[in-house]
Amino acid sequence: MIISMKSAASKGRHLWRRLVADRTGAAAVEFAMIILPLTVVMMGTYDIAYQFYLRSVVQGALNDVARTASLEAPAFDCTGTTLIDQIQCAVKKRSSVIAQDATFDIVVKNYFDFSTVGRSEKLVTDYNKNGAYDTGDCFVDLNENGVFDVAAGRLGVGGGDDVVFYEVTVTMPRVFPVADFMPISKNYSIVAQTALRNQPYTRQKIPPTVCK
Repeated sequence: MIISMKSAASKGRHLWRRLVADRTGAAAVEFAMIILPLTVVMMGTYDIAYQFYLRSVVQGALNDVARTASLEAPAFDCTGTTLIDQIQCAVKKRSSVIAQDATFDIVVKNYFDFSTVGRSEKLVTDYNKNGAYDTGDCFVDLNENGVFDVAAGRLGVGGGDDVVFYEVTVTMPRVFPVADFMPISKNYSIVAQTALRNQPYTRQKIPPTVCK
C-alpha cells in the first residue's frame, strides 16, 4: 500500500514537471494577448499617415485653386452662383478622390497687403504711444465700416493687387475605427491655408484713413 502511494506521488510529480515544461499552445496564448494592442497601434499609424496625406492633397488643391482665382476672370469647371461657391466646389472636386463623404468650409478674405493679413487695421497715429487704438487715433479703415477692427479684412477675393487669404476646413469620418479604442474624435478635421496676391488687372483700391 505504501509502495503504491509512493508510486502515485512520483507519477504526479512527473506529470506536473511535464505540464510545466510543456510549451505547446503558448504562442497562441501570447498572440491572443498582444493582438488587440498591436492592431490598435497599426490602425493608429495608418490613420496618422492617411491624415497627413489628406492634408497634403487638400493643401495642394487649395494652392492650385487660389492661383486660378487670382486672375481677373478665373474659369473653374464647377457650378456655383458666386465665385466663392465655385472656389469651394473646385477645392472639393480636386480632393474628392481621397476626401470622400467630407464637408468643406471655406473662408476667403482680402487685404491691402501681406503685412495686414490676420492682424488688426493699421494705426496711422497713436497719440499716447501705447500701441493700441484709442478714441481720436487715426487708422486705415480696410473694410470701410467706420470702426477700428481688431480682425481686419474684407470678405471675398477683392480686386487687382489685393492679397487674398484662403482657409479651408475639411471634416470627414475617419477611415480607420481608432476612435472606438482611443478618446479621439471620429472625424478628421483638416485645415489648409494660403495667401496669394491677385494679378494687377485693375488699379488697387486704397482704403480710407479714419480718425474718430
